[in-house]
Amino acid sequence: MITHAITIEAPVAAVWPWLVQTGRHRGGWCTARWVDELLFPANRASADHIVAELQDLQVGDFIPHGPPETECGFTVEQLASPRLLVLHSRSHLPPEWRRSGKASVDWTWVFNVVPAEDDGRARLIFRWRAATRPWWLTLIIWVVILPADFLMSRDMLRGIKRRAERLDRTT
Repeated sequence: MITHAITIEAPVAAVWPWLVQTGRHRGGWCTARWVDELLFPANRASADHIVAELQDLQVGDFIPHGPPETECGFTVEQLASPRLLVLHSRSHLPPEWRRSGKASVDWTWVFNVVPAEDDGRARLIFRWRAATRPWWLTLIIWVVILPADFLMSRDMLRGIKRRAERLDRTT
């Protein structure tokens, strides 16, 4: 399990809208534009505003994380507005690997937003966990995905922080 956290100079309610609109061709992942362009050129830029039509996220909704032909994404497993969002995936592998049973991944992202203090700040805690098989996929996760996750998750949390703090100052 990997855990990242950031303190945001805005209340919990200012953080939540950014979480529920995440996803490919939704609100993006709140990463920096250069990250979007370099690593995911087919994706739209991460939104810099709250998208009203993306705010009605429900348990069971599918959040795309890859091109449609990959069938890759997360399903909303738990949602307790404005504090908890749990996303779950078994699809983060090539479709032929999933169908043949060559490899498997069981991946969970948990976003927990809690008051940081009595001063109106929020603490965003992001945890991910993945169970993989066979051994060579687990090795790839440790050697490639974990270092990339460190950079991407930190950038995502910083992006949410910038957006939530900006939104909070303008309301």
